[in-house]
Amino acid sequence: MEDIPEPLLAEIVKRITKTSDLNSLSLVSKQLCTVEAEHRDAIRVGCGLNPSAEALVSLFSRFPNLVKVEINYSGWKTSNRDQLNNQGLLVLSSHCPSLSDLALSLCSYIDDAGLGYLAECKNLKSLRLDRAPAVTSTGIFQVAVGCRYLSVLHLVDCTAVDNGEWLEYLGRYGALGELVVKECDGISQYDLLKFGPGWTSLQKFEFEINGNY
Repeated sequence: MEDIPEPLLAEIVKRITKTSDLNSLSLVSKQLCTVEAEHRDAIRVGCGLNPSAEALVSLFSRFPNLVKVEINYSGWKTSNRDQLNNQGLLVLSSHCPSLSDLALSLCSYIDDAGLGYLAECKNLKSLRLDRAPAVTSTGIFQVAVGCRYLSVLHLVDCTAVDNGEWLEYLGRYGALGELVVKECDGISQYDLLKFGPGWTSLQKFEFEINGNY
């Protein structure tokens, strides 16, 4: 196995799409493990994630070419270990230069400071926030300004986000093709008027308050 040329190993890895299969493959040999890590472009983690800076540096350094990252704390309890926090987002932004798609669900420990770090992800095209109660319009605005290629933005149950400058900025200077806003109490249908000229390039839009569209 160790004698197989790396380009061939890379081609094998590319043809395997299931994460479980990739994990199994990486156990076969050290060479396969290295090649798999270098070519993996997506990762999904949850409650089992060790949120310490050292552990995150180790994780994201192992996969240097990540394009898509999903962190979901569904089922998390206070008895579990701590969640990903702002420092974790700093590690993510500094160790994943190719990151273009990020989804954060039920992340209670992140706020505007963390989104400020995400604003340094210049290749970020898609940001999905689901239940990030400490994130406000200030954080969203930082991402809007810093991530000029942002084309997909989902805000679900982000109760501290209101109708601040971010909507107006994205409408005037952004390139959003998809905007989803659900159960964000601080944003009304009238606030959406601030999006202005952005409506002409929008391809998908969803807006929901209290379960009503």
